[in-house]
Amino acid sequence: MDTGKIIFLLMFMFHCCFAAQIEVKALSFYLDENAGKSILSGNVEVKKEKDILKSDKLIIYMDKNKKPVKYEAMQNAKFEIYLEDKIYKGSGDRFIYNVVKDTYEIDGNAIINEITTNKQIYGDKIVIDRKKNTYLVESKNKNPIRFVFDVEQK
Repeated sequence: MDTGKIIFLLMFMFHCCFAAQIEVKALSFYLDENAGKSILSGNVEVKKEKDILKSDKLIIYMDKNKKPVKYEAMQNAKFEIYLEDKIYKGSGDRFIYNVVKDTYEIDGNAIINEITTNKQIYGDKIVIDRKKNTYLVESKNKNPIRFVFDVEQK
């Protein structure tokens, strides 16, 4: 498949899923239409409006209609997400965005920092459900989860 077709197909996949424009950068791109997945590697950066996801490797899983259903970033995964009026920055061993459920999941060494208030969450797994507006923080091997925040004094 020539480069023009690959770029067109990639842009078509992202356009079908999101109303906003998506910009994807990577050093390498591999598409397996039979398996329904694309693999991007090397300085991967995905931008959607203000949201940014960076990693060394990104796998995009697609349904039979070639629409993305899940994004899985790994190897040095970092993100900056804007939810309502808050900015969240974080990182983890693996970052998963489930398009259908509209959930973000950070697995392994999960860290989220709310920039405005400097509230921080640390755990082995953090799940943010945008539809339900819920947060789940889990620990493995009996390691404690941690919340760090400032207390206003009067």
